[in-house]
Amino acid sequence: MRRALALAAIALCLLTGLPAQAQERYPSRPIKLLVPFPAGGPVDVMGRLVAQHLSTTLGQQMIVENRPGAGSTIAGKAITMAEPDGYTLLVGSAATYAIGPTLYPNAGYDPNTFTPIAFVSSVPYVMITRPQAAQRTVPELIAYAKANPGKLNFGIPNGAPPHMLAAWFRNLTATDIVIVPYRGASLVLTDMIGGQVDLGFETTSVTFAHVREGKVRALGVATTSRLPELPEVPTMIEGGVPEFVASSWTGIVAPPGTPRAIVNKLNAEINAGLKTALMQDRFKQLGAIASPGTPEDFATFIAKEQPKWVNMVKLSGVQPE
Repeated sequence: MRRALALAAIALCLLTGLPAQAQERYPSRPIKLLVPFPAGGPVDVMGRLVAQHLSTTLGQQMIVENRPGAGSTIAGKAITMAEPDGYTLLVGSAATYAIGPTLYPNAGYDPNTFTPIAFVSSVPYVMITRPQAAQRTVPELIAYAKANPGKLNFGIPNGAPPHMLAAWFRNLTATDIVIVPYRGASLVLTDMIGGQVDLGFETTSVTFAHVREGKVRALGVATTSRLPELPEVPTMIEGGVPEFVASSWTGIVAPPGTPRAIVNKLNAEINAGLKTALMQDRFKQLGAIASPGTPEDFATFIAKEQPKWVNMVKLSGVQPE
């Protein structure tokens, strides 16, 4: 009888074209979530929040594994090489999809082959300046920069998204503002508060507290409408830079070829978590906006964002390694 049942199972697998292990209930074992950044940062925290929710709803442990390095391409390559069985996922971002592969052409993966699962969040960027600066608006800043080429500077984490935004801003406004590379955002903020740095771009998660305390001044937010948390700060569009909309976004992706049934299940569970009051509140504390949607929504968003960030990398002049 057992032999007959085994033969029947094999026959079913052959008929469906799927391996025997694919017939098991998903998930039946722990799931690994790769984070392409060090522990403790906003992307890591949001990834862990999603992982905690999935552990509860899916009934399997979610193991968060940080794989930082090489512009997030180490994690990008790892997800590409993983089995497309839904047991290895990645918190992807602009760094994974565009910036990293452009800076590291030998990264070993094509981001367009990833399987989008769900958009998780977006965190707006803010243009900031030292509180003593005479320029109090973006138009005043642009006018001064045009009249005084090379006099102002951007303090920018080298090779990071703010570096790309600074290069993009210079290109769109035809201004000559010096880019001074730093090793991290905290060093930029320290020097800006001390008056050594004129300008910068950082996410709301990094800048909110400093702006509220008056340590730095927000000139413009890179969103289509003003933020409720900073209602007095105009958008970059209002400041005369109509194309300047950018955010630090995150989403869950899977290896190429992940089955649609697994994609749909994960998408539904992630979206349910993003809609909970707990998740909404925690994301708000990080300055992030939870963004539930379909896999197709996320794929469309990536297709729109990717060329924009690739172009910024080229404008930045950062040399591929």
